[in-house]
Amino acid sequence: MIRAAAIQHDIVWENPAANFESAAPKLAYAAEHGARLAVLSEMWSTGFSMKSERIAEAPDGPTVTFMQEQARTNDLWVAGSVPIAPGDDRLPVNRFVLAGPDGTTHTYDKIHPFTMAGEHEHYAPGHSTITVEIDGVRITPLVCYDLRFTDLFWNAAATTDCYIVPANWPQSRSWHWISLLRARAIENQAWVIGVNRVGDAGRLHYSGDSRIIDPMGEETVATPDTEETIFADIDEAVVASTRRDFPFMVDR
Repeated sequence: MIRAAAIQHDIVWENPAANFESAAPKLAYAAEHGARLAVLSEMWSTGFSMKSERIAEAPDGPTVTFMQEQARTNDLWVAGSVPIAPGDDRLPVNRFVLAGPDGTTHTYDKIHPFTMAGEHEHYAPGHSTITVEIDGVRITPLVCYDLRFTDLFWNAAATTDCYIVPANWPQSRSWHWISLLRARAIENQAWVIGVNRVGDAGRLHYSGDSRIIDPMGEETVATPDTEETIFADIDEAVVASTRRDFPFMVDR
């Protein structure tokens, strides 16, 4: 079992240094309240910018380094997505980074770029999911638009206790965000941690609506439009008992 913190936060546009300054006390707060895992939003240090040639960092660049340092300093796992330039002729990727207090770092590249925003023209898609075990909890990360693609969740369900979904999901489609998060938890009988930003970026407003959902669909919910950190104990035993009592997955 791990205690998780979902950090709902605003983002200063394309300004990693300002976002580092904002995130550091929030991560410390999460650790002080017993979190073993703290989740930030999608592209948390830059905002969901399509200027990948300007904002993408090296795999060991300042944002990943900051996350690794915060993980060590606060003795917790730090998660969120980062625009990363792989260092060859390929487009950058929208990379989920999970930095551990022991110095290990795990990554997943967003499989489904959001074509409506032209993300596919500036970021290359990933090709496979990952699952990482932390203190007995098997965690599978996905990113924002991936939430709409049920197969990614289904294919990983048998070896997943908790999905993490960082996002920049605008308020105009917030009901989709909320409904899909809850559906993914219920249909896969797993925990889901959905962390969305708040604030404004150009014409878009982000209301957050972050939540941590248990395998039966019960929710711990952040207040919309505010910076807030919510907590829940992610218990793999609840997943096992839910799947045993309601063995729906065997009928897929």
